[in-house]
Amino acid sequence: MDWMYSYNYSKKMKSTQVLILLILLMSCLGDLSAQENRPNILLILSDDQSIPFVGCYGYPDLTTPHLDNLAEEGIRFDNAYTCASQCVPSRASILSGRNVVDIQMSRFSAPLPREVKTIPEYLGEAGYYTGICGRHYHLDGSERMPRETTNAFEKYGLVTFQDRVDYLNIGEDIEVLGQFREFLDQQPGDKPFFMWMNYSDPHRPFTAREYEPDPEKLKLPDIFPDTEEVRKDLSEHLGEINRVDFHIGQVIDELKKRKLTENTIVVFMGDNGAALLRGKGTLYDVGLHVPLIVNGKGVDKGTVSKAMVSGIDIAPTLLEIAGIKKPEPMTGKSFYPVLKGKEFEGHEYIFGTRVPHSSGLPTNTAYFDLGRTVFDRHYKLIYNALWKLPYDPVDFINHPLWKDLKKKNANGELKEKYSKAFFSEPRSMFELYDLESDPGEFENLNGNPEYAEIEHRLKAVLHEWMIVNQDYLPLPIPPPKR
Repeated sequence: MDWMYSYNYSKKMKSTQVLILLILLMSCLGDLSAQENRPNILLILSDDQSIPFVGCYGYPDLTTPHLDNLAEEGIRFDNAYTCASQCVPSRASILSGRNVVDIQMSRFSAPLPREVKTIPEYLGEAGYYTGICGRHYHLDGSERMPRETTNAFEKYGLVTFQDRVDYLNIGEDIEVLGQFREFLDQQPGDKPFFMWMNYSDPHRPFTAREYEPDPEKLKLPDIFPDTEEVRKDLSEHLGEINRVDFHIGQVIDELKKRKLTENTIVVFMGDNGAALLRGKGTLYDVGLHVPLIVNGKGVDKGTVSKAMVSGIDIAPTLLEIAGIKKPEPMTGKSFYPVLKGKEFEGHEYIFGTRVPHSSGLPTNTAYFDLGRTVFDRHYKLIYNALWKLPYDPVDFINHPLWKDLKKKNANGELKEKYSKAFFSEPRSMFELYDLESDPGEFENLNGNPEYAEIEHRLKAVLHEWMIVNQDYLPLPIPPPKR
């Protein structure tokens, strides 16, 4: 009987082994199928663009048919904010899914630390062909640095992005289409692609003359004083937005020609707010509130999301699109459910940072300012660490617009709300705004007894966030006096 038992046991073992092999085979086939179905991902960043300055966000003096169509056939996010109001820290947060201070990106010329992983690395490890093209991407230091800085970069191997992606090519906006074509021509046929595409428009200086609307006919937002110089400057800014829309249209056409639109997710976002009054380099709405549009395979079409989303949410969302779980270091929140038409709470609070904006020496707040903000849907707190220094606009401190406003203010020709907003000296260490009744952020409620509880709540939330992120600024709630 022993031989019979041995025979039956052997037969059962073989059956079990066959079953295991079949399960493994089906699993592998499932993985292959999932890889084949993974979409291409195209992340497009414009440079210095705020809400509402896209046609689909309701601004009437723009011609942005390609962005409008992406929104019409995809999802438009009305409450998207960047983590910082300047290029370097904002882009670092978008690519890493982590906060600015947490990843040591609070200096303009700072290179992203090699140990901080980014979207293209995670996707590359998962089988994607990855690339960067367009304007300088800002995460290997700035474009112009003194020799001493470049020496340090070379000595310690701080330039890392050539090791992070398969394709890296930097150039002017007019070169982006050619770079994208080259990238696609080099793409292995068995791999989906991820491309991070960067445009200079609408960054200053403004040069898109043929795209500019008539300044006299502009509908001027109430956040700006109505002067000839303000109208002229805004018209020039809008011209650059019209031009970047044209370039993006060329890229979309290229996807269509190659029959890639059906399997490509396109994400468009402003890297930070516009270099306009109280915009870029500030923690006001114009500095942080940016357009965000998602279009493509499987995306819920023709919808508008009111979810509160942050720049740190882009990375975990794109990874989830590719079937990758959010890695441990990322603090962002994937808004993938929104893309599928499902409920998504978003953030209760959004945080923002203001860090130095120049590799040069600190001479005014256009180049050197430090601040933090936290806000929910109703109230906003701004913490100005260098409150004794007056406001200076980033990227146009010597522009005729600013000189004209300073002159008008000195002559008493500005409305009081603009005079207080632009020229209060000193500034308030804390600013508190009711965003529902005062969306332009003109009436500072700091110190108002009626809002003391709200102010303390927001200070406590910011205080905790700064501790968790090991922020180097003094905390907003000081220790009790002895």
